[in-house]
Amino acid sequence: MSLLRFNSAVSRTLAQRVQHVSRARYQTGTTPRGVSGGIPPPLKGIKIVDLARVLAGPTATMLLADLGADVIKVEEVTRGDDTRAWSPPSAPKTEDGPAPHLPPESAYFLAVNRNKRSITVNFKEPEGLAIIHKLISQADVLVENYISGKLATMGLGWEDCQKINPRLIYASVTGYGQTGPYAKAAGYDVIIEAEAGLMHITGEPNGPPCKVGVAATDIATGLYAHGAIMAALLSRQQTGQGVWIDCNLFESQLAGLANIASNYLIAGQEAGRHGTSHPSIVPYQVFPCKDGYLMVAAGNEKQFGLLATKILQRPELMTDPRFSSNAARVDHRAELVDIITETLVKHDKAHWLKEFDGLGVPFGPINTIKQTFEHPQAVARGVTVAVDHPRAGKVKMVAPAVTYNGQRMPINRPPPYHSQHTDEVLQELGYDASQIAELREKRVI
Repeated sequence: MSLLRFNSAVSRTLAQRVQHVSRARYQTGTTPRGVSGGIPPPLKGIKIVDLARVLAGPTATMLLADLGADVIKVEEVTRGDDTRAWSPPSAPKTEDGPAPHLPPESAYFLAVNRNKRSITVNFKEPEGLAIIHKLISQADVLVENYISGKLATMGLGWEDCQKINPRLIYASVTGYGQTGPYAKAAGYDVIIEAEAGLMHITGEPNGPPCKVGVAATDIATGLYAHGAIMAALLSRQQTGQGVWIDCNLFESQLAGLANIASNYLIAGQEAGRHGTSHPSIVPYQVFPCKDGYLMVAAGNEKQFGLLATKILQRPELMTDPRFSSNAARVDHRAELVDIITETLVKHDKAHWLKEFDGLGVPFGPINTIKQTFEHPQAVARGVTVAVDHPRAGKVKMVAPAVTYNGQRMPINRPPPYHSQHTDEVLQELGYDASQIAELREKRVI
């Protein structure tokens, strides 16, 4: 599959052409012929009690909320989710918005909490625990990311909750899982990146290990948890029984090692750091140009032949014993990288983007985040969406990544401000105004 990439360095005519074609074929809202747009929210009517904080658990619950689930995010009474304080940057506050005493909404929190409702409950107090128990009695799913066993000491463990609601799906998202010598250890993305192999293979060959630019292990764990919860909902349809899901960062990262794990398990091959290059494919890495960098990924013989003849103007490389097969190119990686670099540094990035365009060799510029969101494909696909936030006005965020019959699932709720829906949810549970006022006075909510 072609990996053509464009950025602002490409000529305006080329960018407009690609943008026009992309919009005509793929624009959000365009559905395949004979197919109605979108799907009904598949999780409508599913209630989720979200006791998770930071990124992995909230990613899972956000994806479920996108599919129509009613996600009730239970937060600490005074501070809320840790990421509410992870700023700057934050969205600016509107002058007449609600809750003026609260700090601005942090960009980090806004990223993973759309389509949810926020309530604040101190469930260390008996009245607060009673509120959570009432929520659980009506819920389909509970998601938590406390250290293994912690909630059980507070009357909210799997066994406690199953007694309240035998049909409850209880998803525990931890650092290392529910058993084993590390079960009680806290899980942090960057520590798991180090401990579960990812950092060992990230960075330049002669440099120190590096973390990934985003919390990739947290995000992967959130995706695994989301899929596991969907599977458990299907299982419950067959059995009528709840499920305890044990999802953790350590095993999610191990699974994410993919071919690197297989290389070790099958052949005993230890991995190393290769920078942007691929340990098993050459040329497959970033190369310098006169004014920047270009990613080239010639993954098969045809693509290497096109690179050698059309870009390097060196057809003899195809028959050179050092480069005539991928295995040979891996053995002679340094020589081939020097040959390619010698050619590419002669011209700027814009020149090479034009030369590679339509050639059939996967390539792409190293875009900044600004260039990424201005990319013609990003514009054509409508990858961002603006929502109205009661305290921050228009907030722009990344849209849900998947379309169904050409339509993305809607964002019906902006990320909630702290305790925005406490009264609303308690009223749904049967509390009247005087009871809610008393709970607030006691700082239970």
